[in-house]
Amino acid sequence: MKITVDEDRCRGHGVCLGMCPEVFTLTDDGYAEVTLTDVPEEYQNAVREAEQSCPERAIVVE
Repeated sequence: MKITVDEDRCRGHGVCLGMCPEVFTLTDDGYAEVTLTDVPEEYQNAVREAEQSCPERAIVVE
């Protein structure tokens, strides 16, 4: 599972961080970034939910 955050779309709502803090964090500027390159299976459902819940559709899961 590869996850990216589109920096142009992210507005720093933090929904992803609230749903899966093991995978997402916020930068000093308040925008989302991915902290893991390999997402363990136990977090994959939460990541997909974060992708679907992102108000700006800034999370891309491949």
